[in-house]
Amino acid sequence: MTGTLQDIVDYQRYPLDSPPLRDACRGTLARDGALVMPGFLTPHAISAISREGEQHRHLAYFCAQEHNVYLTPSDPAFADDHVRNLRVASSKGCITDDQIPSRSPLRRLYDAPAFRDFLCDVLGEAALHAYADPLSSINLHYASAGQELGWHFDNSSFAITLMIQQPEQGGVFEYVGAARDADAGDMGFERVRKVLDGELRPCPLAMEPGALVLFRGRNAIHRVTPVAGMRTRMLVVLAYNAEPGISLSEAARMTFYGRLR
Repeated sequence: MTGTLQDIVDYQRYPLDSPPLRDACRGTLARDGALVMPGFLTPHAISAISREGEQHRHLAYFCAQEHNVYLTPSDPAFADDHVRNLRVASSKGCITDDQIPSRSPLRRLYDAPAFRDFLCDVLGEAALHAYADPLSSINLHYASAGQELGWHFDNSSFAITLMIQQPEQGGVFEYVGAARDADAGDMGFERVRKVLDGELRPCPLAMEPGALVLFRGRNAIHRVTPVAGMRTRMLVVLAYNAEPGISLSEAARMTFYGRLR
């Protein structure tokens, strides 16, 4: 796929250099901790990315794992059934940056200076850099029937995703905002327990194919409910760093991708 960024992004709806658009996006993200931009990708770009996803699905690394909601090793200072150590399940497939075609619209979007400048302004970052390792910058995730992402907090301060294909049922992104204050050292044990016990009702985040989603998941606990039906959920994660030369840890690469390079 060749052409301009306007072939990938619906510039009539989202002129990325527009100060009013940036102000509105920044305000929504600051207020809600989440920003959904429906119809961000053009229909042509959605079709191209979906086609690539189907063509390269056989390359995906599929894994099922148990983890606590903090994505950290268990702490023996707490009981096994304490929310600090309680295990939840996640399962998905993933193709990595080195498996994304060089002419993919995903790569052109990820590298586009205008897109990065827009993200920096909305996220309040001075600069955004690709991962130094060959796997982590662009990931395409697959979730088929029965697969899900269990409740968890993100370690990074922001996440950037593109919805490509919705499943027939399930696969709903749900979150509870301000469940903890990681910077203050408050792990929010009581609120997390209420989420896991179903006492706190999560907010669903609706996203149609082509939606760009910016989410601050460091203090908002979130999950993706189990997928049902024959159609696979496909979601792209665009991962950046505020500093250059950063790689995802080797342990994380082995966990998520099954390889280091």
